[in-house]
Amino acid sequence: MIEQPAYTGFGFTDGEWGLLVGLPQSVLTAASAAESDGARRTMAENAAGMDTISAGRESASPLVAAVAGEVVSRVGDPEAGAELPVIEPADPRALMEDVLGRAKEAAALLAAKVDEGEAGAYKHWLVEIAEQVVGAASSGGILGLGGDVVSDIERRFRDRLAQVLND
Repeated sequence: MIEQPAYTGFGFTDGEWGLLVGLPQSVLTAASAAESDGARRTMAENAAGMDTISAGRESASPLVAAVAGEVVSRVGDPEAGAELPVIEPADPRALMEDVLGRAKEAAALLAAKVDEGEAGAYKHWLVEIAEQVVGAASSGGILGLGGDVVSDIERRFRDRLAQVLND
């Protein structure tokens, strides 16, 4: 007997599942890239984002748990010491806009395919990932001192993500 992929139980196609599984890491990357913070701070942001993604495996939402499990199986488990490479996109604003566009697409997909509770849990989880990333390291300041915990551009990305997901 051939085992069916997990996403078929939720009624998603391979492409739709790819969107849902790719989005958490994309949110992490866009939130981290919103403000250029230096390698040490970016690593802290990546770690906070991956911890939040990994924690999704324990979610009461079967969808969030399945997506989180898939992400961790692809990129590595932070509890086992796996770290994401620091990604510095050439155009952080374009990346943020792309992620927001995919988030809007995912919200529409979820509205059409799963119940409101599952959709809400997934969208809340994405915003929580962004929240943890932007709050993981202060931006600005000198020699790691001072600066804002969450910069204006980071706050705008997080808030726009929440708005796009809930429109």
